[in-house]
Amino acid sequence: SSELDAFNFAAVGRDDLREFTVKVEDDGELVAGLSGWTWGTCAGIGMVWVRDDARRDGWGSRLLGAAEDVARERGCRQVLVSSFTFQAPDFYRRHGYVEVARSPDLPVEGEADVHFLKAVR
Repeated sequence: SSELDAFNFAAVGRDDLREFTVKVEDDGELVAGLSGWTWGTCAGIGMVWVRDDARRDGWGSRLLGAAEDVARERGCRQVLVSSFTFQAPDFYRRHGYVEVARSPDLPVEGEADVHFLKAVR
């Protein structure tokens, strides 16, 4: 991994790859969380999770907004995320994310992995 990172950093002239997390806790219990990364002008969201009993309380939107804030603070211009069709693609669309690609029949026939992008200047 470190050799691949070195190759990638040299190829683009940027070695500022950093991870970040955003989380919500209530009395020490995890309610919601998001993990992602930034590198150069791009940020990526790897995972978003909201506890079942806390859904519909707006935590997903707040997490997404916080991630976009981190991206802007670190000089990123865009955020990438993917969502399976059975997860939350409409959630990302409602927040201004645009579908840029789709991997069909993933993880099973009839479903897809939907790839989104949003400008965050």
